[in-house]
Amino acid sequence: MSSHEELLKKVREYRELSIQGGGKDKIQQQKEKGKLWVRERLDKLLDPGSFVELQWMRIHRSSYFGLDKQKFYGDGVVTGYGRINGRLVFVYAQDFTVLGGSIGEVHGEKIARTIEQAIQVGVPVIGLYDSGGARIQEGVASLHGCGRIFHANVKASGVIPQIAVIMGPCAGAAAYSPALMDFVIIVKGSYMFITGPEVVKAATGVSVTFEQLGGADVHGSISGVAHFIAENEEHAFEIVKKLLSYLPNNSAEEPPFVPSDDPVDRRLEELYEVVPTDSAKPFDVKQVIRSIVDNGDFLEVHANYAKSAVVGFGRIGGYTVGIVANQPAVNAGVIDIDASNKIARFVRFCDAFNIPIVTLVDTPGFMPGVDQEHGGIIKHGAKVLHAYAEATVPKITVIMRKAYGGAYIAMGSLSLGSDINYAWPTAEIAVMGPEGAVRILYRREIEKAPDPEAFYREKLKEYREVFANPFRAAELGYVDEVIDVADTRKKIYDALVLLSTKRAELPPFKKHTNIPL
Repeated sequence: MSSHEELLKKVREYRELSIQGGGKDKIQQQKEKGKLWVRERLDKLLDPGSFVELQWMRIHRSSYFGLDKQKFYGDGVVTGYGRINGRLVFVYAQDFTVLGGSIGEVHGEKIARTIEQAIQVGVPVIGLYDSGGARIQEGVASLHGCGRIFHANVKASGVIPQIAVIMGPCAGAAAYSPALMDFVIIVKGSYMFITGPEVVKAATGVSVTFEQLGGADVHGSISGVAHFIAENEEHAFEIVKKLLSYLPNNSAEEPPFVPSDDPVDRRLEELYEVVPTDSAKPFDVKQVIRSIVDNGDFLEVHANYAKSAVVGFGRIGGYTVGIVANQPAVNAGVIDIDASNKIARFVRFCDAFNIPIVTLVDTPGFMPGVDQEHGGIIKHGAKVLHAYAEATVPKITVIMRKAYGGAYIAMGSLSLGSDINYAWPTAEIAVMGPEGAVRILYRREIEKAPDPEAFYREKLKEYREVFANPFRAAELGYVDEVIDVADTRKKIYDALVLLSTKRAELPPFKKHTNIPL
């Protein structure tokens, strides 16, 4: 055998060692838990034959606590690039069969380098997380590895889309990397937390299961850490592919335009039945959204979190749009602390990646109450104001019914720099709802009236005639046009075409805004 052949044989031996991961037994254990092995995951996520692995020969440098006898090529994370529906992406996937997917110095450096390469190339990065957290045996070096990942996540923020998929444990310091990314998809049966159940019990005396502490339902509905809940790993990959179809490769590109056979001038006459003219009656705003977008195709984000607001992606006449809507079917569409954070975060993402924002308004205002005030509704509500005012992408607003007080201003008003604002004939724009306003304005008169109830109803009717319609706002120029409900899709499409060449200049000396956090 020639020396050249011997060298190639050695390369093949190294490659075989790297592909084995933690060994057949560990891989079998992974499958017995109902989980795919890391390389099976990459096969299902990426286009067949497109994955190119990088830095697969790297191994850790530590020799403490037996690590000198546990060296694995790749150090527990598979990194490289491939394609999803033909689009180039960078990807890193933790291998739980190797030291529990724990993050050591080299493991962290590999992930950070992958994110940094994605920034340089200008394409999305996807992380598949399955890790017990920082590698204890490496001490501070493992923390350095985690820090390198966080630094790369922040460098990538607003430059390229970052998608995290939680496919097992994501514990300790490791949990902060997904939290720094744009979207978190968590597979049922997986969990995320900073400190595990044992530490929680030792510190607080409270016994809690992994699922109760940081399971998919908790992060999808209570904490809001997860944007999507996947039934299984295959479902998670479907979400990744669907999500990517709406997003540009980077902040310098426009989102994908997908021609549609759905007529842009399709009239939405079904909405006459869906939306009651009485603003006190609820309806499901998702029906309105599905009527407006191409072929009823809407990808909702944060579907189980802060349900009084609805956000997500759709297309209108082929244009990708981010949709923000109040949900009258939940607490009348009121904006509370969680809804404020949900809306503000989504608006800022759309602004970062050149996605026009369509806002559908039907809200009685910000949530009142001691808990909300003490929880900082002023600060959190200000995030919505800040996000809309800061955004320079095309902003189109449709006021469907209620638009009261500060919530009217916050939800994409012309005052905050929206580009085109429409109102349905059912719109009500006022400082507050008619009932409360009349009782404040005529408190003394109501008390002195011979028939207080009759006087109240008379003044209520008068107030409604003045404010519970969009015409006064249109007269003052705060609404561009009062439109037929059935024409909403066509009107939004026309505005998107008009604004497709919109350019906004930012002060060259401005580093970034200081959003209230």
